[in-house]
Amino acid sequence: MKIGLAQINSTVGDLEGNARRITEACRTLEDQGAEIILTPELVLTGYPPQDLLFQTDFVPRSLQVLDEIHSAVGRAAWIVGCVNRNASPSGLPFFNAAAILERGKPIRWVYKSLLPTYDVFNETRYFEPCDKPVPVDIGGQLYGITICEDIWTPEYLPRSLYSCDPVATLCSAGASAILNLSASPFQLGKPERREAMIKNQALRHGVPFYYCNAIGGNDELVFDGHSLAVDADGGIRTRLPGFAESTQLASLDHVEAHAAPMEELRSALVLGLRDYAGKCGFRSAVLGLSGGIDSAVVACLAVEAFGAEQVTGVAMPSPYSSTHSVEDALLLAKNLSIECLTIPISDSFLIFKKQMQPAFDNLPEDATEENMQARLRGLTLMSLSNKFGHLLLTTGNKSEVAVGYCTLYGDMAGGLAAISDVPKSLVYKLARHLNLAKEIIPHRTIEKPPSAELRPDQKDQDTLPPYDILDEILRLYVEENLGIREIVQAGFEMETVRWVTRKVDFNEYKRKQAAPGLKVTSRAFGIGRRMPIAQNFFLK
Repeated sequence: MKIGLAQINSTVGDLEGNARRITEACRTLEDQGAEIILTPELVLTGYPPQDLLFQTDFVPRSLQVLDEIHSAVGRAAWIVGCVNRNASPSGLPFFNAAAILERGKPIRWVYKSLLPTYDVFNETRYFEPCDKPVPVDIGGQLYGITICEDIWTPEYLPRSLYSCDPVATLCSAGASAILNLSASPFQLGKPERREAMIKNQALRHGVPFYYCNAIGGNDELVFDGHSLAVDADGGIRTRLPGFAESTQLASLDHVEAHAAPMEELRSALVLGLRDYAGKCGFRSAVLGLSGGIDSAVVACLAVEAFGAEQVTGVAMPSPYSSTHSVEDALLLAKNLSIECLTIPISDSFLIFKKQMQPAFDNLPEDATEENMQARLRGLTLMSLSNKFGHLLLTTGNKSEVAVGYCTLYGDMAGGLAAISDVPKSLVYKLARHLNLAKEIIPHRTIEKPPSAELRPDQKDQDTLPPYDILDEILRLYVEENLGIREIVQAGFEMETVRWVTRKVDFNEYKRKQAAPGLKVTSRAFGIGRRMPIAQNFFLK
């Protein structure tokens, strides 16, 4: 049987638009001779639909749209990821489902067995699991139809989570191939790890695997595609491109190469930014250009996502801004061919300080005055966003967000935090990658010591550990969940570890008020990390 992979970019809740994409992709594959067509997990609703499922009209309307897709089916069997209602009086109200659509035949259903509840996943809030998966006969051949987590094995999960093995069950019942509908979010290194897992599964069971993954950005998550066909010997027969919609017959040898890590990171961030903006109705972006590396990297990503003519940079020098910072911001804008406004905040800063003097009762200046500058910049940028309908991009990196080196209602103001899951040391690597073909980010921006420039001669390293040390401690604490003693045993000073972990815990209240960010590491500050604000564990 010729199997087609329809790697589709869905928008959550856009049932009619998603249906058009499904129908167009499936008809294209039918024209190429496909007899079975595989789509991603929940492709009809978009993934994850979250509490839209509880809206009274959402699931019924999605099933009506599924019927409309069914009426468009030609000679192939279309396997469409969707939601079905649980007709039983007990259990959760819905199933995470694959609908098998064939012309002139009633819809057949397959339901997901393994429902993840770790990291960004919360499927047991909505879905009832399948009791026991059974193969499905399509064209006289038995196929094991699975959905995303169903094919993941314990060695590739955070820990052994499940008591059943859907793939083993299906293969022992006679399945000649495994078909998997997936919505597997991107993180650095995951496409290769996912591929290794699928190859191991094919070898273990001696059957080919056909894997169709979603692509696109939905809120914080970016889906990378990289759909696959793997033969029974673990050989890659087909690999679709990453970060792009694609349709491909899996019966043809067509293997797209994996990109280098920094190129995959660039692609993920651009796709996430483009889709977040487009799916929320934004067509242009504005951001502050400080002359520093973070805003330079975000500007480069924004130009690729929106186009240079739709990006506005704003230089907002204060009394403490260096001449070279303004020069570097203007040079970056020139290199990117974007408009750059220069709106100084020095006068407004001095006026506001004077207005506050009676209330401050001549107390010495401290972080309060530093934050005033950041908030005046936030006011300036939000005014431009409101007036012209731009999406305001914040430019803070993961290292800053982790330890609270960001200002509420100041540099944190905005609609999307594009690099809030990219540690500072990785920002430097990404900047150098963006400069490979030619110098876009000024050399001085990359080489000079980072500084917020909110007081005279300020440098990040005045109060922060070196970024290579800070980022590794953050990785162990935030992503690996290690305790203080374990991090110290990994080779770090106790005093530094205590300072960093305390800062992370204390600044949870800021992160709860931050713009959503794009997840690209194993654990971001977002829906996959649910920490209390009012808590005292860190004091112990």
